Parts: sequence; C-alpha cells; structure tokens
Amino acid sequence: MAIVITVAQQKGGAGKTTLVANLAAALAATRRVAVLDIDPQHTLARWHALRAARGAPITLSDQAGWRLAATLDRLQTTHDVVLIDSAPQVDADARRAIRAASVVLVPVQPSAPDIWAAGATLLLAQEEKRPAHLVLNRAGGGSRVREATARELVTHGLAVLPQTLGNRAAFSHAFGLGLGVTEDAPRSLAASELRLLLSAVLSHLPS
Repeated sequence: MAIVITVAQQKGGAGKTTLVANLAAALAATRRVAVLDIDPQHTLARWHALRAARGAPITLSDQAGWRLAATLDRLQTTHDVVLIDSAPQVDADARRAIRAASVVLVPVQPSAPDIWAAGATLLLAQEEKRPAHLVLNRAGGGSRVREATARELVTHGLAVLPQTLGNRAAFSHAFGLGLGVTEDAPRSLAASELRLLLSAVLSHLPS
C-alpha cells in the first residue's frame, strides 16, 4: 500500500497547498505519486492543470465526502505515495484524511496565530492515533528567528521537524508554472531546504 501524507492546517495562508505541490513534485522524480485535493478552493487542482499542460502529469483526484475513503483505497493500490491537501478547517473530510495518513504534516508560519490554529489539527491527529509533525514554513527574518520559533515549539511539547522552509520567491514562482522548486530551480536554497524536509518526512514514517 502507498504512503499517505496528509497536509492539514485549520488556518489559511500557512502554505499548505504549496507544500503539497512541492513534496509531490520532488517525489515524482522516483515514485508514482498521486495528489488528492479536498480543499474547496481547489488551488492544487489549478497547479495540476498547469503541470499536465507541460507534460509532467501527477495523478489528481478531488473526490471528497463519502467517496473519499474509496478514492484513497484506489489510489493506494496504483501509486507509491498519495499526498492529501486537506481543507482549512477541522471537519469530517479532515478527519477522514488524517485517519488515512501514514504521517500528518501541519505547516505553520512563525507567528502565534498559526501556532494556535495548529492545535485543533494536532488534537485530531492524536484522536486518530496518527503521527503528526509541525513544519515551520514561510519562515523569514533569518535563521535566528526560525531557530527561536522551533525551540519555542519544542518547549511547548509540540513535535516539529527541525528542517524549515524559508519565505522564498522560488516556491511561488515554481508553483505558478505547475512545477516544484526542485524542478524549476534545482540548485536554489529553496530546493535544498525542500529536499532536506522531504528526507526528514520520510525518516519519520512508521516502520
């Protein structure tokens, strides 16, 4: 069965969809990847359409609601990795997506509102007994700010991956082309950060 990575965050603007797209693009270089867009805004589907037009398809599904479980079962039998872009609220679909996850990633910007909003998602993952990790995303202000925020999260007992993603234009530029940053700017600092994060995510998968 495929690995399922669910990216969820109750607060909008944390970079959830961009994270899904970049992880999917990086993984697609060596694995069969599907993305499941259950966010009502369907921004990931727009990224996918741009990607398909470039001849670099990744399987996309936007089935939600009662059909979500069956869709996931189908995708898991034909792919190596399924990434889910969850809705920006804690609802029935978010619960289904988290329940199916091998690991849950919760992107947060280095701000109190993002960290507060992550609590509901982390609680849901705990209720479903799924491993969850915060991802410090769009972190500006230099390495000291990022490191200080990461330390604060750990101090509060929150599981946070040590690898962070900076607030870099390369991520949004690649997304607008239907690509991941590892494809559009493979030698950039943004691509290096993404590869390190992906390695950390894979290392935290249940054995």
